[in-house]
Amino acid sequence: MALELPAELSLKGKKLGILLSTPPENENAHTVTRLSEEALNSGVDVYLYLIDEGVKNLQNPPLLKLASSGAKFFVCAYGCQQHNVSTEGYPKEVTFCGLVVLSNIITGCDRFLAFN
Repeated sequence: MALELPAELSLKGKKLGILLSTPPENENAHTVTRLSEEALNSGVDVYLYLIDEGVKNLQNPPLLKLASSGAKFFVCAYGCQQHNVSTEGYPKEVTFCGLVVLSNIITGCDRFLAFN
């Protein structure tokens, strides 16, 4: 039997922003993937932003799968240019953008976590 939380403690509909700036071989990539999966399964809206070396996670299938699982998936276009990461061939759920989007995620989410 699943544990039911009172409505006032429910996470459903809350917004979680996550920034990832480390490459796939860093433990943070796995942590962000699992955290995002659990949040999505709990009804939380997940906003993921890859920046700096984090853009290399576009080659990380478990993390990239989050885009098709319901996460709002944003990638720093400048970071891709700096790290020679192609912006071609990704699903439409992956948005390449700038830091204005990150700023909006930070201010618009109930909680924001940075994995550096």
